Amino acid sequence: MSGFAADFRGARVRPSPNFGQRVAVTAPDMILLHYTGMESAQGAEDWLCDERSGVSSHYLVHEDGAVVQMVPEAARAWHAGKSSWQGETDINSRSVGIEIVNPGHFLGYPDFPAVQIDAVIALCRDVAARHAVAPERVLAHSDVAVGRKIDPGEKFPWDLLHAAGVGHLVTPSPIADAEETKPGSEGFAVKGIQEQLRLYGYDIETTGIFDERTRVVVEAFQRHFRPSRVDGVADRSTQETLARLIDTLDRAVA
Repeated sequence: MSGFAADFRGARVRPSPNFGQRVAVTAPDMILLHYTGMESAQGAEDWLCDERSGVSSHYLVHEDGAVVQMVPEAARAWHAGKSSWQGETDINSRSVGIEIVNPGHFLGYPDFPAVQIDAVIALCRDVAARHAVAPERVLAHSDVAVGRKIDPGEKFPWDLLHAAGVGHLVTPSPIADAEETKPGSEGFAVKGIQEQLRLYGYDIETTGIFDERTRVVVEAFQRHFRPSRVDGVADRSTQETLARLIDTLDRAVA
């Protein structure tokens, strides 16, 4: 492990001891993006390479665009934690994890520098091309760990990634005063929203009751796909954006 060569050209290698074998898959088919959520970039890099932490990622992208690889892509890094997408629960086995240096919501949450985002785009394009990762399988930590994680957050520029050929996105429908579905609502409208969220990949049951779980899943969806207002309310903008995302999927949803 200590002498592995970088999978991404230009990455500096700093091996982490925190990894294992992928389970039931031969190669990753997802890319999962995180922010580090720590005070310093060096502290985050050190923690991901410390056996006491029990966490790691395949890559870390610094604010100046420097890329560090800590786990070979052939191995299973420990970055997703308890998570689920499209019914799959071992996201670590299926994904390449990319940590992006940013202190996060609880430490000021600054904008992501342009040079850092350029590096993330180049890295994602390279990984996606080598492993045939579908655009809709480039996801946020908050998508697969709903209610537990909120990174990389609503400031992350998914639109710039999509414009460069990374990820699945549509222009969000405009926000306007209209009928909305929110906590406490019940019925077919709620069931329809839950079903669409489930079809897209989120971990949610179709109960027809807009409960707390539904609220946090809607919030997670908004944080990625309609970030101008993240409130957990399934307004017309949220519903239309979700419907258009499903309509533009290349995969068959069932």
